[in-house]
Amino acid sequence: MRVIFLDLDKTLIRDDYSPEPAKAVIDELKRRGFKIIFNSSKTRAEQEYYRKALDVDDPFIVETGSAIYIPKKHFPFSFNFTREVGKYFVMELGGKYDVIKQVLDELSEEFGLKYYGNSSIEEVMEFTGLPRHLAELAMMREYSETIFRWRDEQFIEAIKSKGLKVSKGSRFYNVHGNTDKGKAAHFLLLLYSKFFGDVEAYAVGDGLNDFPMFEVVDKAFIVGNLKHPNAVNINSIEELLEVVK
Repeated sequence: MRVIFLDLDKTLIRDDYSPEPAKAVIDELKRRGFKIIFNSSKTRAEQEYYRKALDVDDPFIVETGSAIYIPKKHFPFSFNFTREVGKYFVMELGGKYDVIKQVLDELSEEFGLKYYGNSSIEEVMEFTGLPRHLAELAMMREYSETIFRWRDEQFIEAIKSKGLKVSKGSRFYNVHGNTDKGKAAHFLLLLYSKFFGDVEAYAVGDGLNDFPMFEVVDKAFIVGNLKHPNAVNINSIEELLEVVK
């Protein structure tokens, strides 16, 4: 069987944040037999919005590898998980949001930091370009923060000294616990291998925080000009369908 891990912003979803342009790609990947796993810095609430819009019901990975949400009936065997949330088993790999926000609150004045937790919804909309209904979903943080603005990049080392990780997305920095997109993808692939045996894994992303994900799959693709030794560059998610049969 085949699994594909998809980043969202600037990979599957374009600058207007509409799910509609991605629907044809998702439908074709499903037709070709892929399990479709969103693996993004976006929150659970945001990803549930896109999952519903694109009719995707496979597991998904939130907030830069911080947790894996697995629909309860997805695997016909038991496995270790951290907690149950509604219709999901949740494997938590990162830290808690309150701890991360406390660290950033302590550093925000020194480094001029702006992030979800100290921004109004109007500021979030300005920083991100998100419409209000999606900005509200993005502010529902569970495991990570996003740095929109900073005075200088010395804040990165200051945050790391507190035991947190900082990774770079398309435009902003993500602050999270000791995990990444690759670690979460690896755990999920182990579950698929347990049930299906041989698994052919793909990944598509556009940012530096996608690089760990490229290390744990068989075939990786970068949308844009970044370079990774394990990945092939493509111009758009639509081009993926031309190179993945």
